Amino acid sequence: MTQSSLPIVRLRPKANARAIRHGFPWVYANELVTDRRTKALPPGSLAVLEDDTRQAMGVVAVNNGSKLICRMLDTDPGATIDQAWFAARLSRAQQMRERLFDGPYYRLIHAEADGLPGVVIDRFGDVAVIQPNAAWAEVLIGPLAAALAEVTGVSAIVKNATGRARGLEGLGEETVVLRGAVEGPIPVAMNGATYMADLLGGQKTGLFFDQRPNHAFAARLARGARVLDVFSHVGGFSLAALAAGADQALAVDGSAPALDLARQGAAQMGVEARFDTRKGDAFDVMAALAEEGAQFDLVVCDPPAFAPSRQALEAGLRAYERVARLAAPLVAPGGYLGLCSCSHAADLTAFRTASARGIGRGGRRAQLIHTGFAGPDHPLLPQLAESGYLKALFFRLAP
Repeated sequence: MTQSSLPIVRLRPKANARAIRHGFPWVYANELVTDRRTKALPPGSLAVLEDDTRQAMGVVAVNNGSKLICRMLDTDPGATIDQAWFAARLSRAQQMRERLFDGPYYRLIHAEADGLPGVVIDRFGDVAVIQPNAAWAEVLIGPLAAALAEVTGVSAIVKNATGRARGLEGLGEETVVLRGAVEGPIPVAMNGATYMADLLGGQKTGLFFDQRPNHAFAARLARGARVLDVFSHVGGFSLAALAAGADQALAVDGSAPALDLARQGAAQMGVEARFDTRKGDAFDVMAALAEEGAQFDLVVCDPPAFAPSRQALEAGLRAYERVARLAAPLVAPGGYLGLCSCSHAADLTAFRTASARGIGRGGRRAQLIHTGFAGPDHPLLPQLAESGYLKALFFRLAP
């Protein structure tokens, strides 16, 4: 669509137009004039945003059913959002990743920070997975997928339309192959380990690229160690530890398919003799291991987002504290404990406080030796502090 064919939406006088001009990517529902014409716009419609003085600010995507009623796509009010526009954004994102990584296994698009609000794209060699978590991306999935194939040369593209974010946009869920074919799990090499990514039936896009630097740090602690990987998914920390020379590793998860993929990864690496799994509720398994008197030189817990929203923050922090309380007694004297959070609502200070309290209530004392975050293929907008969702704390526990 060209500027002349786009409808106009306008900010209220008290909206923070300056913040938007300085890079803030969203307009909240209470900041926009929602007259009859605006309310009639279908979810995902494109429009030109004006401030309250009728000065054009750029092209936005509109969704009246979302608290984020507008997402800024381009600060040029005359921009045409088509395949060429997508290709330019994708090319810029790919150029940075190619500098950072030896192979095409990374997060290619990290939503707002890469100029595609609400869109996540992970690349697995010759296959890419798109998560269109905003209505506008769902509407324009055709030109987006075409541009992705054009820029990257991938032969297969999966649309993974699942997750909480889509529900907030009023969107349904589905996983479909848009181009090419995907047959079975895909092996992904990271930090010397091999992970098996299920791109059609796994969690999120099939693998968590964001933990790559934290896997690497944990691996530095793992040589000759007994390792416990709780909430392991496909063996994220345990397989990295084995690749670095851990004596043995135990992966704990509630998902049998995820643990099966972890075992496949261990077999690909030739370390299956040093690798074991245990299926069950992570809290129950940690309590059972304590009853058994089990101890490990390195314990890492990477749970799901216990505090995905502000409303869930208090309960989420209690859950993180409980993880730390149960994990701490399983660490051998002088050993190491890694605790992770992927909750947007729990900032670093709150998560660190809950973790320290849990360690103390687990009867242990600790020193914090490292704080980790997502890798550089997960860039942040400075205006969105909450976009720094991933936090990893590594402690050394007292003898």
